[in-house]
Amino acid sequence: MILTLKANATKPQVDSIVKKIKELGFTPHTTHGKEVTIIGVIGENAILTKDIFEAMAGVELVTPISKPYKLVSREFKKENTVIDVGHGVLIGGDEVVVMAGPCSVDTKERLFHTAEAVKAAGARVLRGGAFKPRTSPYAFQGHGEKALRYLADARKQTNLPIVTEVMNINDVKLVEEYADIIQVGARNIQNFDLLKVVGKTKKPVLLKRGMSTTIQEWLLSAEYVMSNGNYNVILCERGIRTFETSTRFTLDLNAVPVLRHLTHLPIIVDPSHGVGIREYIPAMAKAAVAVGADGLILEVHPKPEEALSDGPQSLLPEQFAKLMGELRAVALAVGRTL
Repeated sequence: MILTLKANATKPQVDSIVKKIKELGFTPHTTHGKEVTIIGVIGENAILTKDIFEAMAGVELVTPISKPYKLVSREFKKENTVIDVGHGVLIGGDEVVVMAGPCSVDTKERLFHTAEAVKAAGARVLRGGAFKPRTSPYAFQGHGEKALRYLADARKQTNLPIVTEVMNINDVKLVEEYADIIQVGARNIQNFDLLKVVGKTKKPVLLKRGMSTTIQEWLLSAEYVMSNGNYNVILCERGIRTFETSTRFTLDLNAVPVLRHLTHLPIIVDPSHGVGIREYIPAMAKAAVAVGADGLILEVHPKPEEALSDGPQSLLPEQFAKLMGELRAVALAVGRTL
């Protein structure tokens, strides 16, 4: 449930409310909005204590949260969340933020070439995989810490914050040391132990939708991260598995307005994985901006035919630069910047 505090609630009153929440075995989550401060009371059957909090000084209103996800819900926070990922980049505001780079880091030289190219075209975040979940055990699995060092060097050269995926609980601290944004991939969306550990980090988390995950399941995964203390979650639609085989996945763009209604969290879209075919990616990227996405994550590689993963869905740098110009026009048409 949500406790909406009175505008003139004093600090001792707030401290008393928080203390009572903890005494009753629940977890308080405080959010300071533009107009009011609210405290989420999270725990099973919390609503049964509604009368206790209604009688406390400083409480204006007690409201049940109807959704199974609490902290993620628009009921908990009315305003859109804007996340600072460092280096002057904000996700969730007026600017549509584009993240771009190779699917997986192969060589330092190619990574640097790509980083410079995407920055020149207007990308605000550099993406690159150090650890790669692959369907085949014989496929390239990533260079690990060596790739993280390359990414850190590319950040130093370009001043672009970096986003990279973590797959294993044991690697969370290592990835946190290097990354500006920690990505949890589609295959780990319901790895709840990993979500709990990532939720204890201080870095923003990019949470990709699973290929067979419903929106409610996706939001409950975000709840795992947030309930462990990390409120900086970015949702990423990356395509779902349907009966259609003409593309790699079906990019579910109706998820964007649905999520906008259900949650305050920023929403980005991954057209590269969503369709998996280079020819179709620009159209879907523009469509994602048109329906209200806060950002895009795109795969770019100077030699896709030699890429160690996802070459067929990687844009060439010149294709990416052309697309960025088209995206700016779409963003302007829907009242955004890019």
